[in-house]
Amino acid sequence: MPLNREEAWLRLDEPWDLLIIGGGITGAGLLEEATRQGFRAVLLEQRDFAWGTSSRSGKMVHGGLRYLRQGQFRTTWHSVREREHLLRAFPGLIQPLGFLMPLYRDDPIGRPAMAVGLWIYDGFAGRRGHCYLRPDPLLALAPHLRREGLRGGYAYRDALTDDARLVLRLILNAVRRGAVALNYARVEDFLQTRSGAIEGVVVRDQLSGRETEVRARAIVNATGAWADQLRGKLGRPPRLRLLRGSHLVLPGWRLPLAQGIILLHPRDHRPLYVLPWEGMTLAGTTDVDHDQDLAAEPVIRPEEFEYLLIALQRAFPYLDLSAADVTATFSGVRAVIGTGQEQPSREPRDHAVWEERILTVTGGKLTTFRVMARDALRALRRRLPTPSRPPVERMQPETGEAAQAVAERFDPALGLRLLSRYDPEALPAFLQAPPEEQEPIPRTDLRWAELRWIAAHEAVVHLDDLLLRRTRLGFQWPNGALPFLERYGARLRRMLSWDEDRWARETERYRRIWEGAYRPPM
Repeated sequence: MPLNREEAWLRLDEPWDLLIIGGGITGAGLLEEATRQGFRAVLLEQRDFAWGTSSRSGKMVHGGLRYLRQGQFRTTWHSVREREHLLRAFPGLIQPLGFLMPLYRDDPIGRPAMAVGLWIYDGFAGRRGHCYLRPDPLLALAPHLRREGLRGGYAYRDALTDDARLVLRLILNAVRRGAVALNYARVEDFLQTRSGAIEGVVVRDQLSGRETEVRARAIVNATGAWADQLRGKLGRPPRLRLLRGSHLVLPGWRLPLAQGIILLHPRDHRPLYVLPWEGMTLAGTTDVDHDQDLAAEPVIRPEEFEYLLIALQRAFPYLDLSAADVTATFSGVRAVIGTGQEQPSREPRDHAVWEERILTVTGGKLTTFRVMARDALRALRRRLPTPSRPPVERMQPETGEAAQAVAERFDPALGLRLLSRYDPEALPAFLQAPPEEQEPIPRTDLRWAELRWIAAHEAVVHLDDLLLRRTRLGFQWPNGALPFLERYGARLRRMLSWDEDRWARETERYRRIWEGAYRPPM
């Protein structure tokens, strides 16, 4: 069944094999894998699903080519192998994307080093996916690149996704198998036996204030950047280093790209990426220590904004890009295992699994969520020796009657979009939607029927849930989609079944969030 907060709350007192705290990609991936293996699992998230890092990533499903330079071969191997698996398992939601790596005379990385790295990269994938391009063919693919000093470059392949929709899709897969997932449910305390073992948690509904107890045979801390806070409740010392990665968003027409481009920053030669996404162009990312309050939306600092803008102006000098061209920013907080490296970008991106009365799984990357989930479940074998239900087959693309009907009714691109992003239960609703709801929302590929389904069935609590995570309207429309709310507010309010007072409160709340955390610095 689709997500329903009230139904989920009423099921919390059931006996569970596994309780997962954290509703980002790590927790969602663990929930999906646990239910696939036959375990009864419940997930609790203190904010919205994917509210933290998992809606603010660089959107890439990639091997991490730069990690090879740092000797992180294990991380790259896992990432490349997982990229290949995810492309097969989630067609449409995870899409292949070509990348270009231009090489200039003044770059510290030469052609031989790049060639070796890409041969290793492709070797991990089991097939060749790169080639060398001389300047003219390279510029034919990216005509706005700086020509001065260009020696040529490499073309290779990685993949792209909507990270927040991927989290939702994993959760919905698990819910279809009997799992429970509840957003805006904060863990307040642990339940302990007389011997000190943890047997459950006290959870508080952030909306109503009601509390209840949830018990499970095993508990996993999958809270990402918040993992040390939860571990602190059990008296464990901090082990994580929190790093902020910030991004710029530009209209696709202002910086048009047909593929991603990897750049070296002129100041410190750190690799950055610029890529096309959902009709926009993303540029990122920074890698700085995060000292802001985790309870608040992470915010780009002016020096990060300038750092990224300088790189764009240097790479695309003929476009005359300025701060005025940036329509939005977003920042995410990565949790990495602190090793004392002076430069944040040198910290390893491996994940860790720690047994500390509860199990903590943290670190890692978006791409390796399935590896993290399997490692966590292996660590829990003593507590979960046998599943409650028979395992199910690994997830395959939907091929049922509704999927066939969607493929016949819509054009292939739209059919693939619907099949990849939503629970199969939604497909009949799209097929039966009136013609006016099958029209795209201006500036997007999103249909009004999609918006109606999301509003009714995907546990939308606040307006930012809808505009920044369930959809990307807050980035696709100018000024955070505030003009969209003015133009279509009445229609959207009816979909959400909100009265005028709630609509007014939510629009003002959303305006504050947008202006405080996503609007470019003035």
